[in-house]
Amino acid sequence: MNGHFIIVHASIVLPERIIPDGFVVVEEGRIKQFGSGNFPAGEGEKIIDVEGAYVAPGFIDMHSHGAGGFDFMDNTVEAYLGAARMHAIHGTTSLFPTTLAGTNEELLDTFDAYKEAKPLNKQGAAFMGLHLEGPYFSYEQRGAQDPKYLRNPQPKEYEMILASCDEIRRWSIAPELPGALAFGKRLAERGILPSIAHTNATYEEALAAYQSGFTHITHLYSCMSTVTRRNAFRYAGVIEAAWLIDGMTVELIADGVHLPKPLLQLAFKLKGPKKTALCTDSMRAAGMPDGDSILGSLKNGQPVIVEDGVAKLPDRSAFAGSVATTDRLVRTMVHIAEIPLTDAVRMMTLTPAEIMKIDKQKGSIEVGKDADLVVFNPNIDIRYTVIGGNIIYSKQQENGKEI
Repeated sequence: MNGHFIIVHASIVLPERIIPDGFVVVEEGRIKQFGSGNFPAGEGEKIIDVEGAYVAPGFIDMHSHGAGGFDFMDNTVEAYLGAARMHAIHGTTSLFPTTLAGTNEELLDTFDAYKEAKPLNKQGAAFMGLHLEGPYFSYEQRGAQDPKYLRNPQPKEYEMILASCDEIRRWSIAPELPGALAFGKRLAERGILPSIAHTNATYEEALAAYQSGFTHITHLYSCMSTVTRRNAFRYAGVIEAAWLIDGMTVELIADGVHLPKPLLQLAFKLKGPKKTALCTDSMRAAGMPDGDSILGSLKNGQPVIVEDGVAKLPDRSAFAGSVATTDRLVRTMVHIAEIPLTDAVRMMTLTPAEIMKIDKQKGSIEVGKDADLVVFNPNIDIRYTVIGGNIIYSKQQENGKEI
């Protein structure tokens, strides 16, 4: 059922409240009307009765490496479409495919695969642009990034990369590296978000980065500095900068493993839902059974083990990306971190939309915005995923029933 339809008997999730027994009218790919009470449907109107389930804006994942057995660094159209499909099944309607530190040849290849896959992506989360993660990272805070590819930013190299693709929307960098601040200013000039990541910076270096355009922090807590002692003196790190710089936004891998309940609650308390986004940072094993997997491309990636609801390096010394999907993030924030549903949904919708500057079209249920919607029950189990007014996934169809 696509094009024009009406969702009725819905609990509509807005940024500040929930409308009980509501309706949403979808027409020509956009939200035409919504409200409470019975909508007087005309003869022949297509009606979806969700029987009190929640209807929220489609989930926006601003940091994902793959899912469903595919990694975007496989550099194939099949990988892009397969990962996008798995994410859509779990409620993601907008997706920013994310790279890993690697060779420039791999990067250019993934640009080509993305460009070819984007117009073919009819059954998966919509591609909203690319997020480059690395290779300009701190060796000490590399996490699962392959150390042989880490290096400092060089204008000749990054200008070549920027000239090769006009779909780059964000670039995660360690700002303390030589040349990083100038690079951040260059990105900001082009409308690309410079983001602090895999960094050993002090608070002072993070503040300088913020003043140079680095207004976001990639996967807060993971692979970044906190309070340290150098020559007997204490120095605050990037985590403290997140709290102290009011304008800084952050993202959390809220799978319940990367960050336990107290740290999720602390981030929510100090930054609030308007400055905190949720992201999966998912790798190819997201949506797949536990066992052996690969982080990065099938050709040049690193072996990992998936267990305990997370991917780990084989020696279990570090996590290696998550296996989370966006529905799991919202579920974790509501049921484990005990965050109100409206705030948890905002962190998965409007906040990432604002950070990535797509909030005029996406991120909230408003008249005229894209009809990107997700329907779920109190356990955050997905029943429908709607992208641009098209029902991309329904639990009923999965079970062999007509809508």
